[in-house]
Amino acid sequence: MTPAARLAAAASVLDSIAQGRAPAEVVIKAWGAANRYAGSGDRRAVAERVYQVLRARGRLVAAMGGREDGRALVVGALAFLDNLSLEEIEALHSGEGYGPRPLSKQERARIAAGEGDLARTATDLPAFVVDDLKATFGDRWSEEAAGLMARAPVDLRVNTAKTTVEAARAELKATGLTPEPTPWSAVGLRLPSEPAPNVQALDAFNAGRIEIQDEGSQLTAWVAGAGLSFTPDSIVVDYCAGGGGKTLALAVQGLPAADPARVAAPSPAGWSPTGADEIAAAKAKPAAAPMRLIACDVVQKRLDNIKPRLARAGVAADLRLIGQNGGGVEEFNGKADLVFVDAPCSGSGAWRRRPEDAWRLKADEIERLHALQLRILAQAAALVKPGGRLVYVTCSILSRENEAVADAFEAANSGFSPLPVADALASVALTDAAHTQLAEAAKGGRLRLSPASTGTDGFFVALYERRA
Repeated sequence: MTPAARLAAAASVLDSIAQGRAPAEVVIKAWGAANRYAGSGDRRAVAERVYQVLRARGRLVAAMGGREDGRALVVGALAFLDNLSLEEIEALHSGEGYGPRPLSKQERARIAAGEGDLARTATDLPAFVVDDLKATFGDRWSEEAAGLMARAPVDLRVNTAKTTVEAARAELKATGLTPEPTPWSAVGLRLPSEPAPNVQALDAFNAGRIEIQDEGSQLTAWVAGAGLSFTPDSIVVDYCAGGGGKTLALAVQGLPAADPARVAAPSPAGWSPTGADEIAAAKAKPAAAPMRLIACDVVQKRLDNIKPRLARAGVAADLRLIGQNGGGVEEFNGKADLVFVDAPCSGSGAWRRRPEDAWRLKADEIERLHALQLRILAQAAALVKPGGRLVYVTCSILSRENEAVADAFEAANSGFSPLPVADALASVALTDAAHTQLAEAAKGGRLRLSPASTGTDGFFVALYERRA
């Protein structure tokens, strides 16, 4: 494909993203499958252009006079992000071959005048989100906004029941990757997002020695279980299991660490092209669980998707389909040692991975989610035994889903007391830096994580203990 044809393709993909609800990566993959003539370099160039535009969408719309179509946004990106001259942009819009049609008078005028609008538009987020950030972060709001639109690294969690962090790092290095320790999670490794690593093809992944999990997500699980002594009689409920990442992190807590002397050396290639290791893992007997783990969800497909992840990790969980009213786990009412509520939310904390979602979110959706989160938290609270722990988590940076929910829950549930996060940071799965710096960042029983402040996805955690 010519450079001009790539621009036309990117504009088309952007229009498809705007017209539907599918993630950008899914739309891009579908475009590639439908256009087999596009080589790997073409697909990469189109994807990079699409994500460049999505991350700067707010500024580009302003610079192009309010236009939101893919063509206008690509033209704006060439002018104001790539800093191409009008002549250079016109050369890419000759209308020849599969390239875009020539620029209109209005487009030329916007290129000449739009830079001022670009400069005045301080953020690429919707206005109601900006208002929330200003109220939450004060003078730091623009830094937090920029962090949400930055590119995210690829974080991994080492399954220390199967290997050591050092061995996993060596295994990944043997494949040509460059893993570095994460700053907060003592069992985390971080890969750069460029070039994009194919982690799911690695032997270490298919054998369950590593999992893809943002460091912030890891932290929520470590904080949730910190200080608790699990036994086979302990009951842990993951009330909103979703994709299962946090389920697995909860499951491995309390399992004995792998013996460094018994950890196998990485193979020279480090790849599992046949998936044989994954098949073997699926047939292997799960490790004896340190607790009884019940993973719940209202969607059966999500529970089904957790099964192969549990098999790879070598851990077990009781998967429960629950009703919209929380029914299905009543036998655990008042019996659970730990109830983990990773509530449905806007996902705004992960916008650096899915920037298209920032412009799909509407203010009225936040109000609907706020009511849903309160209802779910109240349902989950009934499961906690006296002296047990309740953990509320969102992957959101919006106060209406975070502090406002925690405030409302506390006002309506005097039987639950906030548990200071600083007291829950003694987990061996956390680094020394986490023990000190995150303790300083915590506010009583609450902790915020964000790309700008902690280098993670945006998360909110609130800890509670049920009074005896």
